[in-house]
Amino acid sequence: MAKVSIIIPTYNVEMYLVECMDSVVNQTLKDVEIICINDGSTDGSLEILKSYADRDDRIIIIDKENGGYGIGMNIGLDKASGEYIGIVEPDDFVPLNMYEDLYNKAKENDLDFVKADFYRFKRNSDNGNMTLIYNHLSPNPEDYNVVFNPSETPEAIRFIMNTWSGIYKRSFIEEYHIRHNETPGASFQDNGFWFQTFIYGKKAMIVDKPYYMNRRDNPNSSVHSREKVYCVNVEYDHIRDILVKNPDLWNRFRGVYWLKKFHNYNETIRRIGPEFKKDYIRRYSSEFKRGMELQEIDKSVFTPYEWDIIQFIIKSPDDYYYTRVACTEREMKLEREVNRLRGIVNQTRDDLVRVKKTPTFRLGEIILFIPRKIKNLLKGSK
Repeated sequence: MAKVSIIIPTYNVEMYLVECMDSVVNQTLKDVEIICINDGSTDGSLEILKSYADRDDRIIIIDKENGGYGIGMNIGLDKASGEYIGIVEPDDFVPLNMYEDLYNKAKENDLDFVKADFYRFKRNSDNGNMTLIYNHLSPNPEDYNVVFNPSETPEAIRFIMNTWSGIYKRSFIEEYHIRHNETPGASFQDNGFWFQTFIYGKKAMIVDKPYYMNRRDNPNSSVHSREKVYCVNVEYDHIRDILVKNPDLWNRFRGVYWLKKFHNYNETIRRIGPEFKKDYIRRYSSEFKRGMELQEIDKSVFTPYEWDIIQFIIKSPDDYYYTRVACTEREMKLEREVNRLRGIVNQTRDDLVRVKKTPTFRLGEIILFIPRKIKNLLKGSK
């Protein structure tokens, strides 16, 4: 049995896949199982995976028709045989010591899961340099490097949500049959998986050291999708269905469930296309109004500013759209147009300076010097 099974769900990422695979196969922890799920890629991703599998017998390739992130991940979880399970998105990469460090931490404390801080990064297309942003899972230093019981700590739901910055004990995953929602496409199914690990886990830890490198310059990433409008809503219906099956868990977590739902719905407004936003806010309003009527939403978990937003959206979703969303977007559009025009002006100035420095321009200045001088003398005599 491998110490860690690493699942890589792959779909049309040939541009980034080599960097990802190099970071996984060269881990300092050698006793790993690498499960690559090719979800019907139509580019060269499968060929890249096969080239690695030909050189490394730790790699298992599962080639399937395109069915979506949740289905592919669940196939990988079913196939995994390692003591712990890690997840690497195929356009991301990990430092070479990540899985050895996290495995040792998990074994030392017999953890159901351990997670670490991470970086978000963008690469400059011209020179390849990276811009890094450090992401702390928690803003509170006292939350780090201590064993805690997630199922008894609803406040831990406030940690940054991701499934890939840590590892999970496979026996824990199987005991509670923690799986992804099998909705089509890459539609935020990791949210439900993340919630389940926290509501069922008994021993966990977060580590104040960044490992995972999360890409933010892939234009095809689901986080940039402007057409996937209600997929987050569907996922939170799925999460609610899981929670309400256990009244104790629901009573314990329903407040922070609505908090996380609030944050994700606001992010969805930012992400989706402008033509969808008014209708989305109306649905957002109806869902939260229903939550208030059922007395599921706990005011104490929100900041005063957040609570005011909720009241505004519930009371008048159209006014919220026009004053907080459409108005802001018009201002941003105007600012982009001003910056574009400013760029044209600056470029014209730069071009003029470059032209004046060319030998041709200088030769023309010399040739025209005498005629200009004669013309000025004639004007003076008149």
